[in-house]
Amino acid sequence: MSDFKLWLEFEEVDPDNWQINNDFCNINVELADGRKYGMNVWTYEFLKTTVENDKTNGDNLHGLYVIPPDLFVKELTRGCIEKQLKIY
Repeated sequence: MSDFKLWLEFEEVDPDNWQINNDFCNINVELADGRKYGMNVWTYEFLKTTVENDKTNGDNLHGLYVIPPDLFVKELTRGCIEKQLKIY
């Protein structure tokens, strides 16, 4: 899937206020044939943060489970996300 357009929430919405290694975002992918996909993306570190928050505030049975995003990445950067999408 090398031919696509990519919209990244962190580039459009308050671009200077994101934690590259510990955050989440939404992305939109438009393929050359016109198909469009929306995805929720988390960093690996944000998963840890979410579990710890759930343990503290009691959500998701005190961190017993987490409803996952569509994609996990090391960092919220265009380069990282594009590399992952190109392998499909």
